[in-house]
Amino acid sequence: MFSVFGSVFGLHPNIFFLYAAASASVSTETALDLGDRNTGPKQVKLAQYPQSVFGTQKRAFQFNWFQSFNWLEYSCKRDAAFCYACRVFGRNLKQDVFVSGGVKTWRKALSFYHKHESSQSHKDSVIRWQSYKSSLLKGSVVQQIESATSTEVQERREYLKRIVAVTSLLGKQGIPFRGHDESCESHDKGMFAECFKLLQKFDPFLKSYTPPLNTTYLSSCSQNEMVQCCAEEVTATIVKEMREAQMFAIMADEARDGKREQLSLCVRYVTGGMIKERFLALTELMGFDAESIANTTEQQLALNGIGDLKCVAQTYDGAAVMSGAVGGVQAHFRKKHPEAVYVHCYAHELNLVLCHTCRAISEAREFFEILESVYSFFSSSLVNHHKFVETQTRLGLQQTELVQLSSTRWACQLRSVNCVLDNFPAIIECLLGINTPLAVGLRVKLCKFSSVYLLVMFHTLLSLCAGLHLYLQKENIDLARAMEYKNAVTDSLKEKRSDSTAGELHARALAICDANKLRMVDYVVESTCGAGAGSEATSSSNADDLKQRLLFPCLDRMLAELEKRFSDVSEELLCGIQACSPKSEQFLSVPLLSALALHYNIDLKPAEVMVASNFFKRKNETGGDVEDMLAVYKQLDADMFPTLKATVQAALTIPVSSCSCERSFSALRRLHTWLRRTMGQNRLHHLAVMSIEKELLDSISPDIVIDRFANLKVRRHRLVLPK
Repeated sequence: MFSVFGSVFGLHPNIFFLYAAASASVSTETALDLGDRNTGPKQVKLAQYPQSVFGTQKRAFQFNWFQSFNWLEYSCKRDAAFCYACRVFGRNLKQDVFVSGGVKTWRKALSFYHKHESSQSHKDSVIRWQSYKSSLLKGSVVQQIESATSTEVQERREYLKRIVAVTSLLGKQGIPFRGHDESCESHDKGMFAECFKLLQKFDPFLKSYTPPLNTTYLSSCSQNEMVQCCAEEVTATIVKEMREAQMFAIMADEARDGKREQLSLCVRYVTGGMIKERFLALTELMGFDAESIANTTEQQLALNGIGDLKCVAQTYDGAAVMSGAVGGVQAHFRKKHPEAVYVHCYAHELNLVLCHTCRAISEAREFFEILESVYSFFSSSLVNHHKFVETQTRLGLQQTELVQLSSTRWACQLRSVNCVLDNFPAIIECLLGINTPLAVGLRVKLCKFSSVYLLVMFHTLLSLCAGLHLYLQKENIDLARAMEYKNAVTDSLKEKRSDSTAGELHARALAICDANKLRMVDYVVESTCGAGAGSEATSSSNADDLKQRLLFPCLDRMLAELEKRFSDVSEELLCGIQACSPKSEQFLSVPLLSALALHYNIDLKPAEVMVASNFFKRKNETGGDVEDMLAVYKQLDADMFPTLKATVQAALTIPVSSCSCERSFSALRRLHTWLRRTMGQNRLHHLAVMSIEKELLDSISPDIVIDRFANLKVRRHRLVLPK
């Protein structure tokens, strides 16, 4: 075996006997003034060496002998020459004169030197000496083997870094990895293989490095393991941040994916002075009842090692199985997490407000049915759609598509109304040019003055809620600010319940009718028989009539819905949350904060609140205004205000919506296409983590992923650097 190492590292096999030989040789350096293994031969240069008498001649040691015999050394104490190599590295040479007593016969010294130098024992000692010097320069055999191993491992890791980079890129973008045909003859082996091939063309390292044929790490199995490691590192980072935060909130939603029911779990916590909403898991539901969903949620929390953390809130949509106060998921989840308050997703709440408002009165309901019919008319027929686009171009309008109405698509009512309003001239002109019963019927309904009035009215009312819709979908919002914005929208809607608003809407509707040359009369049939049944007309274009019949009923229903909803959190806790907001009149109110802290078992110290109150007052006086609850949290020092900071953190952790879960389902639709239906649940979960948590994926070091990949199972080759 050693012959192989010797050929690789250029070392003599006898190096293995080096240390044993050194200990076996007679070590006289302690008694003599000679060299040792660290100093080398003792080659002393004297002005005049001691002379010995040989007959009539005097002879002495010559300094130039050192140049001819580099192994030679001289002892001043004994006035004798020794062989450094044999003395230090020789084996069983105790009787050798060059080891034991030294050579003093200077008259015959050269012949002794040459004879000793040609001996086999001396040659072996010199080889050991040279090997020892080589080991000092290059390290021992073990060290050299480790060095070579480290080089190989480092090369493999550099190679794997490229694989991690390609895996992260495809996972982050939600792009399929494998191709249908990955044979050598195939010109399209899939994105993973093609991206790696492209990288090989321009990467100098990949050009020069050739991995073993049995360990290229490009197989589907290795690629799945790399995807798993990337996703697990992202999840591990999330869990680490949650443990640092020590409290979190859970958000969940379920949706059908093909023939499987998927449960999306997201978490919300505060870390590094920032509110974070992270995707935690995508798991298949085996049961659709509340208890099964709650148990699945608990299992995922335990699987990630966060089941013992404090859960301050739970947020779902308004489905009965999720929100039921007695038998819903929230009730089952609260058995293990009694402090987890339930928050009905505010974004869903606002969407329900708009949906119910649009069905408040029969005329409003019929109006949106007309808009849906117009959408179907132009989208279901290629001919009609082509005419619509041509008309838009001819009239100089921006080419936009009409919007389909849906009860689950947020704010689609406003987008639909805006689109019809912007393209009203093109729609009317297209309908005039198409002589079909459906086109005529739609044209008659759209040209009614009440339809135009409803178009303008809903554009005005729904626009007031548009900003709130977008705000409620953000991650870094808090419940107090959301309620403030909701109240601001409510106040704005109340202001619209006036005669002046009714007059403005009427005037705008008249202007649209005049611009499109529409008659401003709605015909109402009073009788189904008798002469002149269809000729009797009553004008319903009067501003007061429209105000009482359309505007006020819709506004009243919208205000009632806003008042009824957004009240899932108890008044006591909501007041406590608002007391954490610097814009609230009750900011840092001890009684209100104490109720919030008590709910989460936080022993709030009134002294901390008093000092903090004075602290923020002084900041406001000096121009350091604190804008929101998150700014309050950042300003509070954890050592000076530990309990108050924990209370504010709990308020910030409570989610406002479950939009993060909705966004995860959007990612699921991009990932689980019909071309990828054979994908397993674990792989789908891992790819979803990579696609959704792009920011965390980019921040993870490839070395950490490679270490996890190496430890996932026993590998054929070593991938971890020796310590």
